[in-house]
Amino acid sequence: MKPQPHFPTFAEALRVWLRVGLLSFGGPAAQIAVMHREVVDDRHWVSDARFLHALNFCMLLPGPEATQLATYLGWLMHGVKGGIAAGVLFVLPGAVVMLALSMIYATLGEVPIVAALFFGLKCAVLVLVVEALLRVARRALHGAPAWALAGVAFVALAAFAVPFPIVVLAALAIGYAVPNAFAAGGHGKAKQGPPALLDAALAADPDRIARMAPAARRAGLLTLAMWLWPVVLLVGTPVWGDIAWFFSKMAVVTFGGAYAVLAYVAQEAVTNYRWLTAPEMLAGLGLAETTPGPLILVLQFVGFLAGYRDSGILGGVGGSVLTLWVTFAPCFAFIFLGAPFVERMHEQPRLKGALAGVTAAVVGVIANLALWFGLRVIFAEVHHLSIGPATIDLPVLATVQPLALGLAVLAAVLLFGLKLGLAKVLAVCAAAGLALSLLVG
Repeated sequence: MKPQPHFPTFAEALRVWLRVGLLSFGGPAAQIAVMHREVVDDRHWVSDARFLHALNFCMLLPGPEATQLATYLGWLMHGVKGGIAAGVLFVLPGAVVMLALSMIYATLGEVPIVAALFFGLKCAVLVLVVEALLRVARRALHGAPAWALAGVAFVALAAFAVPFPIVVLAALAIGYAVPNAFAAGGHGKAKQGPPALLDAALAADPDRIARMAPAARRAGLLTLAMWLWPVVLLVGTPVWGDIAWFFSKMAVVTFGGAYAVLAYVAQEAVTNYRWLTAPEMLAGLGLAETTPGPLILVLQFVGFLAGYRDSGILGGVGGSVLTLWVTFAPCFAFIFLGAPFVERMHEQPRLKGALAGVTAAVVGVIANLALWFGLRVIFAEVHHLSIGPATIDLPVLATVQPLALGLAVLAAVLLFGLKLGLAKVLAVCAAAGLALSLLVG
């Protein structure tokens, strides 16, 4: 007899959050896809509607939205300890890998074998992003208004470089103004069958969120204090005070993810603080794009080099840890302070319409990320074509990279054709990338 599904224990959730952290390659679109597959599709812990409701709120916050989404879902399932565990385990694997790679880069320079492994991963991640786009679009876009808003968001980002916050806030306002146009399925239609385990638990215990809210509020305020404490303590000290202050500022202005602020970070870190050179900044971005965890971990690389050039390896480790703390502590504070309020408003029609509008725009955001990422993985050169006020990225066809294209096709066959799991697809593509690089090189 098939065992009845049960609400996940904290230990079971820990194993899944660690798995999500280990598999979260390729930026926010791929990370959200991994999370959705693990907690919605495979385990039925969370419904499509609640997953997208949480994602919509996280898209409105500064900072890495995938980290905040993991924290939000962890809090919903197991309270403050669940939120902390989910958020920390989402970031920790990538942070450990980035610290190791930063040490290797600072002492030995670029290592070809590491680059070859990550090349295969990057090609697999491209297919994963495409799969995420198809899945989210299928479940989140219902009706012409939602499709139209997704299309407008994509064009605004891809062709007119409209700032990400403006796109999201405009979608929020449209959904709020005409909730009936989006609310009928805007959060994604649930699959037929029994409700997701979390939704069933909340239905059986309507006061669950209200009981969890006071602890979340206390945790949010405590996290804010703990975030600001090292900034105040170190202000005015050379290097360390600059690291604490600069990356704290980044934590509250990174609307739209890492790409939205990387130009500013590079300018300040290279030109003003002189922590690293422009080629080193690009190398750090390449490392961050191919390690698990949020892309904003590129800031950890910058903080490591700043500390390393001041005090050697120990200074680099200190700069890395300090950067991580002031970058990610606000994520937990924002979720613990805001999530209980958002959950209480879950059934209000205008809020549902507003967040459903954001859901539609998110599909356009993921499509833009997929296009941006795909062009730069498959082609060595991309040029910008200006048509009036619009600027479109077009590939230089002669610069197609056959190895990258072949690995992407391999990943597509494994994922779509053979239906292999994410871990197997990433492992096979990483091994294939290394083998091909050794043969060609």
